[in-house]
Amino acid sequence: MSKKANFLLPLNLSLAPFLLVLIYHLLSCVAVHGVQEKKILSLHNNIWSPRKSNEAPSSCFSHNLGKGRESSTTLEMKHREICSGKTIDWGKKLRRALTLDNLRVQSLQLKIKAMSSSTTESISEAQTPLTSGMKLQTLNYIVTVDLGGRNMTLIVDTGSDLTWVQCQPCKSCYNQQGPLYDPSVSSSYKTVFCNSSTCQDLVEATGNSGLCGGNNGVDKTTCDYVVNYGDGSYTRGDLGSESIQLGDTKIESFVFGCGRSNKGLFGGASGLMGLGRSSVSLVSQTMKNFNGVFSYCLPSLEGVASGSLSFGDDYKNSTSVSYTPLVQNPQLSSFYVLNLTGASIGGVELESSSFGRGILIDSGTVITRLPPSIYKAVKTEFLKQFSGFPSAPRYSILDTCFNLTSYEDVSIPTIKMIFQGSAELEVDVTGVFYFVKPDASLVCLALASLSYENEVGIIGNYQQKNQRVIYDTKQEKLGIAGENCSF
Repeated sequence: MSKKANFLLPLNLSLAPFLLVLIYHLLSCVAVHGVQEKKILSLHNNIWSPRKSNEAPSSCFSHNLGKGRESSTTLEMKHREICSGKTIDWGKKLRRALTLDNLRVQSLQLKIKAMSSSTTESISEAQTPLTSGMKLQTLNYIVTVDLGGRNMTLIVDTGSDLTWVQCQPCKSCYNQQGPLYDPSVSSSYKTVFCNSSTCQDLVEATGNSGLCGGNNGVDKTTCDYVVNYGDGSYTRGDLGSESIQLGDTKIESFVFGCGRSNKGLFGGASGLMGLGRSSVSLVSQTMKNFNGVFSYCLPSLEGVASGSLSFGDDYKNSTSVSYTPLVQNPQLSSFYVLNLTGASIGGVELESSSFGRGILIDSGTVITRLPPSIYKAVKTEFLKQFSGFPSAPRYSILDTCFNLTSYEDVSIPTIKMIFQGSAELEVDVTGVFYFVKPDASLVCLALASLSYENEVGIIGNYQQKNQRVIYDTKQEKLGIAGENCSF
């Protein structure tokens, strides 16, 4: 034994310098790896604190209507909650939003199934809201535009096509901030007639054709639209055309819905801006002005900061843009679909047979939904890297939760989604955890699993914060670039 020990001792000493260099190199790599693959999240920075009692309620209207130059324009984007004019109980709002978001996703899945059947009847029977969950209070962002000389606040939705506002005379309208649009006092308003091609385009946009016919033997000339919601809410009215001002850019003869009867919880906004892909969407109608390009940047401080919605390719960003093709799927023609080819947690690449399938990107859904196999891989790897923290019970659709009240800051693994063409979306540090309780006693991974493997995944707006998301409908591609969103 002594001989063996005497032999090994000189050997170890002779290797010591090399071992020290190797250890130093490994430690350096680990340090660099940690900086690149984890980020610090502050847990108690009062993002979700209620407004002070003496603070005046915010207005829906943007303080700056827009800015831009020819062929491009930018609008300030605000959180929809400010339209209520009420003190925000963030704890209650955040918890309720999860339940409502789940209903929205179920509604989208119904619409997808109905569209896959390729029949107008099925789409109509699905009773999927044109406004993609507006009744569910999950569309979080609004912009201000000038419609016929009046400021209107519109909820932004990439999952809808027809833009509409409440109109006078109104048979039944919800309360909104500011006056309703009145076509009778506008010299530029025009009626869209029932026999027009525009009226027939409503089938693609809403799932229902423009209503014609007449009463008491009198032919009806206006093009009426009806959008029914599965929960009983609705918007009904007639199509018209009007001048609309987006920042410094004026669009003549813009076709929109004049809502005469609207029911639902719309948060005080004037109506909705449809940024979908059909011929009646705002994107299609402004193709000559903005070349089919629009982008947005959603801020991280939802109740405080403002983001931006830009039309045209003159958007502000300081980082390089990576692009991925928009998937051409006739059965999902009204949605923006990407090919999700991979994902990583803290730099560790995940494996799943469901990679390589289409996934929607949506401004209205809050929490990203993943096929069960992908979500399982994400959850497993995340828990490996985010270990040692007190666990907490699941809440609603979120099943990976923690109690972090005793921590000021935590280091959390990065989450990256990888798309066809090697485009990447690195989730902002504020989009990784969802604060079910503002005091951090119930904080959950802000991702959820779909019920079935064959359902279509959705990238929600919570994971799109502090990203410039660029929709180029003419070149059929979507761009992603990190950006500190502010207006």
